[in-house]
Amino acid sequence: MGSIPDPGELTELTQPSFDDFQRQTSLMTSCTLLWKELSDHINSLEQNLMRQSEDLKRKIETLDSETKASLDSLKKREVSIEDSVKIALDRVEFHTKAALKTLSDDAEDNPDGEVDDGEVDDGDGLLQLLKARCLKMEAREFWNFVTGKKKEIDLLREKIPVALSECVDPAKFVMEAISEVFPVDKRGNERGNDLGWACVLILESLIPVVVDPVIGKSRMLVTPSVKKKAKEIAETWKRSLEERGGIENVKTPDVHTFLQHLVTFGIVKKEDLELYRKLVVGSAWRKQMPKLAVSLGLGDEMPDMIEELISRGQQLDAVHFTYEVGLVDKFPPVPLLKAFLRDAKKAASSILEDPNNAGRAAQLAARKEQSALRAVLKCIEEYKLEAEFPPENLKKRLEQLEKTKTEKRKPAAVPANKRTRASNGGPMPPAKAGRLMNAYVSSFPAPPTFVRSPTHTQYPAPVPAYPSPPPAMYGSRSPPTNPYAYSPEAAPPPLAGSYPGAPMNYPAYGGYGNGLAPAYHQQAYYR
Repeated sequence: MGSIPDPGELTELTQPSFDDFQRQTSLMTSCTLLWKELSDHINSLEQNLMRQSEDLKRKIETLDSETKASLDSLKKREVSIEDSVKIALDRVEFHTKAALKTLSDDAEDNPDGEVDDGEVDDGDGLLQLLKARCLKMEAREFWNFVTGKKKEIDLLREKIPVALSECVDPAKFVMEAISEVFPVDKRGNERGNDLGWACVLILESLIPVVVDPVIGKSRMLVTPSVKKKAKEIAETWKRSLEERGGIENVKTPDVHTFLQHLVTFGIVKKEDLELYRKLVVGSAWRKQMPKLAVSLGLGDEMPDMIEELISRGQQLDAVHFTYEVGLVDKFPPVPLLKAFLRDAKKAASSILEDPNNAGRAAQLAARKEQSALRAVLKCIEEYKLEAEFPPENLKKRLEQLEKTKTEKRKPAAVPANKRTRASNGGPMPPAKAGRLMNAYVSSFPAPPTFVRSPTHTQYPAPVPAYPSPPPAMYGSRSPPTNPYAYSPEAAPPPLAGSYPGAPMNYPAYGGYGNGLAPAYHQQAYYR
C-alpha cells in the first residue's frame, strides 16, 4: 500500500487539479459562513441572556420596593390602629352623650314626641332636621325625610355627610335607612316610585364619614359585624337577579345601588369581577359608572369594555370611560363623537323611511338628531374639544331643527266672527233666523271649526325596539321608559248632538318605544 503524497510536493504523479482547488475553496467558504453563523447565534444568545437578566433584575428591584412599601403600609396600619380606635371611641362617646342630651331636651320641649317636618328655607334648617334623626338613630324617619326632599338633592348631597357624622354607628344607620328598598323592595304597591337616587346619595355620603382619620381611604371604619351584614345584603341582591329575569332585566337604579354598596363598605370580591363588568356595561350611560368600574377593580378590563361599548353603538359612553382611565390616546374622542353623530343620522333616516311612522316620522327623526347633537355639544364642552371638533356647525344644525320644530307648533290663525253676541261672546244667529219656525239659537259659544279625527288605522304605530345590541342613548343617561302614545280607542265616544272636537296631537315621549332617547340635560340621580 503506497504512502500518501505530500500535497505540497509537486511530482509527476500528483498533478495539480483545478477541481480539487475549487472543492477546497468551497469548503473554506462553507466553514467561514458556518463560523460566522455560529458566532452571530452565540452573540444573540448572550444579548438575550443579558436582556433577560436586566429585566429580571428590574423586576426583583420593583418587587423589593413593592414589598417594602407593603411592609411599611402594614406597619403604619398596625401602629395607627390604636390611634384610629381611640378617635373612633371618643367620637362614639361624644355622639352618645349628644344623642342622650337631645332626647332629654326633646322630651322636655315636646312631651308627645312629635317632630316637625315642615318646610325649611335654608341649609341650616335642613341640616338640623337631618342631625336630629341621626343623633337619635331614627333610620326610618331619616329615610322618609330624605326621599321627600328630592327637589333639594344638591343641598342634601352637601348636608347628609355632616349629619351622618353625628351617628353613633353611621354604617349600621345607613344600612337600616335604605333597607326598605335595598336589597329587596318591600313597599308593595308603591314599587313604581323609584327611590334608587336616594340609596345612591346616602351610600355616597357615608364614604367620607367612615374613612380612617389617620391613614385615609385605605381603611374604612366599619365594624366586622356591619361588614358581615353588608356582605349578606350583597349576596341577597345577587340571588334576586334570577327572580328579576337576569342581568338584562334588572333596573339601572338597582344596579347602581348594588355597585355603590360594594364600594362604600369595601366588600368587592375578585371572583365576581365578571358580574361587575356586565352590570357596568349594561348601565354605562350613568355618569358615575366609570368611577365605580375603577373602584370595583375593573381598571385592567377597561380597554375591552370600551371596545364593547363602541361595538354596541355607545360611542358617547365610551368617551367618558376613556377620559376616566386615561386611554384617550388609544381611543381618540373626536372620531367616536363623529361616529355617534353618523349613527344618529342613520337612525333618523330609517325613521323617515319607515311606513309605520308616516304621521310623525319627521318629528321623531328631528328629535333623535336633536338629542344626539345636544349630547355631543355637551361632551365637547366638558372635555374642551373645541379645537379638535369645532362646534359651530353642530350648533347651526341644532338651531335649524329647533326653528323648524317651533314653526310647526305655531297655531293656525282663526278668522274672527263679525256677528258676536255682546253679552257672552257667543255667535249671533243668522239674520233670518227669527222668521223660521222652530228656530233655535244656542246661548253657548259656537264650537271651533274641526277636522274629523282619522281612523285608528291612520295612527302611526310605535317604532319597534332596536335589535340587540341596543343603540346608544342619544344624549341621556336616564333610563329608557315606555312612551305614552295617544290611542283613539281609549277616547270616549262623543255625546249625541255634540260637536266633535279637533284632534289632539300628543308630543312623542323619549323612550325606546318610539325610537327616541331622553334628553341629555335631564336631571340625573347624582353628579
